[in-house]
Amino acid sequence: MPKELEERLRRHVSQITPPNLALRDLAAKRERDLAKPRGSLGRLEDLAIQLVSIQNSLRPRHERKLIVVCAGDHGVVEEGVSPYPSEVTIQQIANFQKGGGAITSLGRAAGAEVVLLDVGIKGQLPPHPGRIDAKIAMGTKNMAKGPAMSRREALLSVLAGLELVLSMSGGVDLVTAGEMGIGNTTASSAIVCALTGMSPGEATGTGSGLPPGRLAHKAGVIGRALEVNKPDPGDPIDVLAKVGGFEIGAMAGVYLGGAMRQAGVVIDGFIGAAAALLAEGICPGLAKFLIAGHRSREKAHGAVLERLGLTPLLDLGLWLGEGSGAAMAFLILKCACAHYNDMSTLAEAGVSDTV
Repeated sequence: MPKELEERLRRHVSQITPPNLALRDLAAKRERDLAKPRGSLGRLEDLAIQLVSIQNSLRPRHERKLIVVCAGDHGVVEEGVSPYPSEVTIQQIANFQKGGGAITSLGRAAGAEVVLLDVGIKGQLPPHPGRIDAKIAMGTKNMAKGPAMSRREALLSVLAGLELVLSMSGGVDLVTAGEMGIGNTTASSAIVCALTGMSPGEATGTGSGLPPGRLAHKAGVIGRALEVNKPDPGDPIDVLAKVGGFEIGAMAGVYLGGAMRQAGVVIDGFIGAAAALLAEGICPGLAKFLIAGHRSREKAHGAVLERLGLTPLLDLGLWLGEGSGAAMAFLILKCACAHYNDMSTLAEAGVSDTV
């Protein structure tokens, strides 16, 4: 079964087409010709050019925006790494279904469709039109004692996110993956350690509000998980299986699916960045599709973004996750598309060019 799933994932990834560099050059020329001092809109110009090359269109689009909130629980919570119990995961998803969460309110503000994807919540919720049930198991196992999941389960998590994006009728212009899963900063820190060589001390932050006095304990749990499991940094699926989470795998899949659909892929906070490292490992070069929505307060987020070659759009002291910072970044990308598509050129406006 894992071999069949590996082949399925490989077939999907093989269909990802790199951004169109020829169109990128044409977009850069149009930016130079617009009725404004060259470079005066700063990174907004770079974003428009990037979207042109990703979307393979000289008119970058922002209308179809998708936020996939991936949800799953973590067995490592029993080690006391979070100030919240696992029950909060299912409680928050129920809240999201009612439209009462931060990501649902921010998603509405950004004009995005919010889809909930259950890949591993402990417990069952009644069917809901805004939630897709792709549950793999009732949470991962305790990675401090052994692998968080099997290789088969890791592959299923990635495919769940990827194939959800592919299933969206009408395509998608911008996509992000949010998350809900108590304990997932612990798994994300372990992933970052495994893939970058950072130490647990360097990669471990306060997550959802862990008291500073508990950070050493959390880092110790991560160190123990790495020692017990010895994840292979050359095999991102092995890393995900050994020390990851179902929702983190699904997030990596969402990024891969977004690249397949030639969409601008916005990553959110630290957990999203850990998922992006996995996705880049699965598909080298995927970072060209990525846009860092913001820099979170989580300790190692900035270092992971640098590793991916990404500069965040926002730095607002956010640390909620859920896709909240990426939803805000959607509004900036809307502005990037608007100025590029709607402005007159210097010639059209009858404005003299620089000498």
